[in-house]
Amino acid sequence: MSKEVENNKSTQPERPRAVLSQQDFELIRVAIAHYLQVVKDEPEATKYSNLYHRLGRIS
Repeated sequence: MSKEVENNKSTQPERPRAVLSQQDFELIRVAIAHYLQVVKDEPEATKYSNLYHRLGRIS
């Protein structure tokens, strides 16, 4: 029975590791806040604003 458990574990994919840390999200959020000041009158500013707020919900 232990071989069945071992076989079952090896066939299941491992949980992916996080690529970004919580500190990374905060750094990205600060960078986007700065960039929002640069592109505030551009049409793409809305997309960056939405991204800024989504990142705020993560951290």
